[in-house]
Amino acid sequence: MEQENDRWQVKLNGVPLSAMQDKGKWFIYPFFGFHMLMFGLSGFFMSYAEHGPDLFFIYLHGGIAIVVYLIFYRVIFGLDEVRWMLINAALGFLGIYSQLGWLLDKFGKHIEDYPWYVNVTPFLYYVLYTFLLRQFLIDLTGSRGNLARLKWVNALYVTGSLLVYGGMLVRT
Repeated sequence: MEQENDRWQVKLNGVPLSAMQDKGKWFIYPFFGFHMLMFGLSGFFMSYAEHGPDLFFIYLHGGIAIVVYLIFYRVIFGLDEVRWMLINAALGFLGIYSQLGWLLDKFGKHIEDYPWYVNVTPFLYYVLYTFLLRQFLIDLTGSRGNLARLKWVNALYVTGSLLVYGGMLVRT
């Protein structure tokens, strides 16, 4: 497994970039947080606008950005963390559905009124944003190199997420 991860590791002057993220982590979170917020909001409003652009443009606009974010995430955080993100996304459908439903409700709309393929871009942005939030919490608490603390942060993150998602689902 170590060799497999090493084979896919991107290096700069022999140093893995994922190991270098410590040096720039306080730049990474605000930069990607703001950048994704802008693209995510535009993707959200285009997807759910009454007379928005066609689906091809929404997928092109969001899809290119999402692929680029995934590449950066892979380089900065490493393959294992990106795998965790994708597993979390598969398990987090309830959370995504409930929060987008809650947000749309604030605009007098309902998530059920849109076909599944219209929700793809906002769902993927949600996955990317919550991944960034978890990475931020790991670094904020100094848990990246501390397995016991990381387990605690992960448990707190999952429990907090379930409480928020469940509450929002019940309210909508």
